[in-house]
Amino acid sequence: MYDESPFLTFWEVSRACELACFHCRASAIPRRDPRELSTAEGFGLLDAIRDLGCRVVVLTGGDPMMRDDLESLVEHGTRIGLSMALTPSATPRVTHARLSKLRDAGLARLAISIDSADPAIHDGYRGVTGSHARSLDILAMARALGLGTQINTTLTRRNVHELDAMAAEFAELAIGMWSVFFVVPTGRASIDLMLGADEVEDVLVRLADLEETAPYAIKTTAAQHYRRVLRQRKQAQHHPSPHDGIGRATRPVGDGQGIVFVSHRGDVSPSGFLPVVLGNVRETPIATLYRDHPTMRVLRDVEALGGKCGACEFKHVCGGSRARAFAVTGDMSAADPACAYVPRGFLGDEQAASTTSAPRRSPCTDSSTSGRSPNAS
Repeated sequence: MYDESPFLTFWEVSRACELACFHCRASAIPRRDPRELSTAEGFGLLDAIRDLGCRVVVLTGGDPMMRDDLESLVEHGTRIGLSMALTPSATPRVTHARLSKLRDAGLARLAISIDSADPAIHDGYRGVTGSHARSLDILAMARALGLGTQINTTLTRRNVHELDAMAAEFAELAIGMWSVFFVVPTGRASIDLMLGADEVEDVLVRLADLEETAPYAIKTTAAQHYRRVLRQRKQAQHHPSPHDGIGRATRPVGDGQGIVFVSHRGDVSPSGFLPVVLGNVRETPIATLYRDHPTMRVLRDVEALGGKCGACEFKHVCGGSRARAFAVTGDMSAADPACAYVPRGFLGDEQAASTTSAPRRSPCTDSSTSGRSPNAS
């Protein structure tokens, strides 16, 4: 499905940011890099993304608001037919006036990160006092301007106990989507922040329950097995549809599989959480890197999956997190260590049947497991 075109392109327009988040994927820096893609190069990149067949671009960072030409980039992308989304940091750079300009430029959605229902805890994560309050102010401004809004939350061992509290708080904020990220140990995020496989399974079940009543949509990032949980529910209900019931494609969307990432310098990777550089858009067209690079071809081939991911009957709707597999094991095709499900027949039919109703912990998911955690390039 995604051999020719990705579903999403993430462009890290700048790595600069005034926050100091302990789990930052980008390992953000205080000042802008002079090697960032220029405005003209940015226009060219957006043109190339459109020609690639992708229609949704997320401008991320660092903090995209560090760039003075952000409105021009949004306007250009909108004018050529792209749906432009933005993930700014909650700093004073996000003003009503600037949001108004971004709306007028055609911005489709704004996403803000909130990682705790407790303002003090959230501010501690971000390294800046007042960040939580600022996040709420930005969401209110965006709603007042008619912008679509989304909250991004990174779940770690430090905040997983707050899942229900955050779900309740966000229900009062009139957001369109809650995007729940399951930490991948890359950038500044250490492996000890990862949830165990059983913990992840519990969260996914709770999210599936919540999705039935929440006033917002729910999606997961780096937890492709949420699709498996939803599919199992449909199967238990003898639902005739092969879809997961939430209006998403039946194929997985993940690292290199419907997603491509461009860094502030133009380096292309399968995703921001899988910082393996494939090439640079200043030298090689993004279409060539996405469609033809051997790494991308392997990532789109579910038959290349190893371990229990390769044996899993849900691999065509899941595929696991290739970023987490790489961060923990060094092998992009290895089993996702955050998945508790054991496929039928993988350990024998009798054992596998016993794990279907009660998820079992895989030996490789223990929090003490050692593994390398590559820094973002």
